[in-house]
Amino acid sequence: MRRIVTTLLAGVAVLAGCAPAPVADPPEPIPPVASGRQLAPSADKPSLSTESFTVVAAGDVLIHPALTEQALADGGGKRDYSALLAGVKPVIEQADLAICHLETPIAPAGGPFKGYPLFSVPPEIAAALVGVGYDTCSTASNHTLDQGVGGVTTTLNTLDAAGLKHTGSARSASEAATPLILDVHGIKVVQVSYTFGFNSGTSAPSPFLGNILDPARVLAAARAARKAGAEVVIASIHWGIEDRAEPTADQIRIAKQLLADPAIDLIVGHHAHIVQPFEQINGKWVAYGLGNQIAKHDEPRGTTEEGAIARFRFVKGPDGWKVEKAEYIPTLVDLGPPIRLRDLSTDKTVAAARRTQALDRIDKSVLSRGAGDHGLTRPGT
Repeated sequence: MRRIVTTLLAGVAVLAGCAPAPVADPPEPIPPVASGRQLAPSADKPSLSTESFTVVAAGDVLIHPALTEQALADGGGKRDYSALLAGVKPVIEQADLAICHLETPIAPAGGPFKGYPLFSVPPEIAAALVGVGYDTCSTASNHTLDQGVGGVTTTLNTLDAAGLKHTGSARSASEAATPLILDVHGIKVVQVSYTFGFNSGTSAPSPFLGNILDPARVLAAARAARKAGAEVVIASIHWGIEDRAEPTADQIRIAKQLLADPAIDLIVGHHAHIVQPFEQINGKWVAYGLGNQIAKHDEPRGTTEEGAIARFRFVKGPDGWKVEKAEYIPTLVDLGPPIRLRDLSTDKTVAAARRTQALDRIDKSVLSRGAGDHGLTRPGT
């Protein structure tokens, strides 16, 4: 785990609008969040220069029932997702800040557990994400409210218990209005998280439960965080169209609007379940869609098993923090059996034809908007 301190910024509003409506079913009690809590550093972490740091961000964590069945097999009857994720651990744990996207609500230990279309997944996934090296997760997605108010509460309580930071949904108006800054070895980094909406027929009984994407809201939150001391702001955005590799006109428009503002330094995107392009806009990066980090759809398409981990090295210059080096690491959910997440930049155990197919398709999509011309590279090429 990176040496990260959480600083709470009281009074910095994340959501725009009026005071939230009352919640019909009150959530479980919210555990206190300690101001200035420090996560235990890992012995295998490299020391960090105060003039640079690395960020990795990965695709959707989408726990389908087949993954839980694999976790049960791996754990000898106990749910253990660590072997599923182990293939990317070297990349994730070596970053100074590692960001995941938790797509689905977490259930209590006794369940019930459900897959598509209204997810409710086992709580052991939180410990597995911490074990592989993640520090913080975005939680705003179209599935945020799949299990209502209780699902949001249980999810965030579980992440808190595991020591995994989160943003994008909240248990109360005060929590939503108190964003946290991740202090990465003295560098104050903010992550904000927004989604285009929730599943059809699902609406938030209170607006603080999940952040709805609106560029003005994103920029307001980023500017407020800057005023409170943030040096770098990363926006996790849930957007686009599922199974579409090309970004939509709305994605491109929003990316340009956000990256035109000095308050936003980087955008990482989710939702399409397949890899979308990276692009440099105004000297800053957007990864429109990172595909799936881990998933097992009922009808795998090949593309839905492919993903990308974005890695950015920020360096401090006279004008502030800028990305000096941008990379992408291709990944594959190897359906086995057993099901395993593979780092295609290093793992040669995947059948040669499938590996070549995945690499060719990921490369083509990631580079389709000229990112290679602006310095984006893939390790090992």
